[in-house]
Amino acid sequence: MLIIENLTHIYPGGVKALDEVSLTVPRGMFGLLGPNGAGKSTLMRTVATLQAPTSGFIRFNDIDVLKDPQALRRTLGYLPQDFGVYPRVSAQDMLDHMAVLKGFGHAAERREMVEALLEQVNLWQHRKKAISGFSGGMRQRFGIAQALIGAPALIIVDEPTAGLDPEERQRFLNLLSEIGENVVVVLSTHIVADVADLCPRMAIIAGGRIVGEGAPQALMAQLNGRVWVKTVDKAELAALAQRHEVISTRLFAGRTLVHVLADSDPGDDFAPIAGSLEDVYFSTLSAQGANARAAAA
Repeated sequence: MLIIENLTHIYPGGVKALDEVSLTVPRGMFGLLGPNGAGKSTLMRTVATLQAPTSGFIRFNDIDVLKDPQALRRTLGYLPQDFGVYPRVSAQDMLDHMAVLKGFGHAAERREMVEALLEQVNLWQHRKKAISGFSGGMRQRFGIAQALIGAPALIIVDEPTAGLDPEERQRFLNLLSEIGENVVVVLSTHIVADVADLCPRMAIIAGGRIVGEGAPQALMAQLNGRVWVKTVDKAELAALAQRHEVISTRLFAGRTLVHVLADSDPGDDFAPIAGSLEDVYFSTLSAQGANARAAAA
C-alpha cells in the first residue's frame, strides 16, 4: 500500500506545485486524473524519489520513502511521460543494458528475464529492431518492459497513452490491466477514458490539490439526476452559460452538445442524462475553478 500524507512541493520562485496532498493507494490500478499543469507529474516524480518535496510523508509498505529512497528504487518500476533511450540500439540490447543498471549482473539470469519481458509486452518479434524504428505504441510497450525489470511491487506510469492511436492505446491498457492485478500501479493521466476503463479507485488533482477521490461508480452515482444535456448552435452557448452551470461542451454533427449541472430541471429544453466519469471530472474542475475565483475576489 502506498500512503502519501500532506505532501507539499514549492518550486523556486514560489510556485506551489503540490499543496498538502494526501492519498492512500491500495494494490491494483489507481487513476490520478487531472488537467495539464495540475501537479500530476510533480507528484509522480516525488513518489519515484526523483525530487524531494518541501514537506510531507510517503510510505510504501514498510519503506519510509523520503528517509530511504534507495529502498523504494529497488522495488519501483517507473515509466515517465518522456523517457530517453539510445535510439540506434536494439530493444533486446537496450533492455539488457537497463537490467545491468538495475543491478542484474548474472548474464544468464538477465537474458531469461529480458526474453520474458519482451514476450510479455509483445515485442519479441521486434527484439532485434532499433528503438528508433518503433511506433509510439511500441515505444510505450518497451517503456513498460523496462519498468517491469526486477518484478517491482510499485509501478508508476505518467501519461502513458498520450499520442497513441486507438488500437495501440487499447493494447497498452490491456497490458497495464494484466500487470495491475498483483501490484500497486498508479496511472497518471488527463484522459478520462483511461481511468474509466482500468481503475477501481481514482483521485482528481487540480491546482496541486486532491479535489475528488473514490471509486468511479460511486462518484458517478453522486451525479444521479443532476446532469442535463442539450444540443445547441454555437451562437447560443454564451447565453446558456450565463443562465446555467455549464460543465462541458463538445461538437456533435456540426452542433454543440452542452452538459449542465443542476439539482432540478433547469428548463430551456434540457433533458436528463446519466452522469459519466467525464461529467464527474468536468464538474469537479468547474467547482474548483469557481472556488479559486471566489477566493481571489
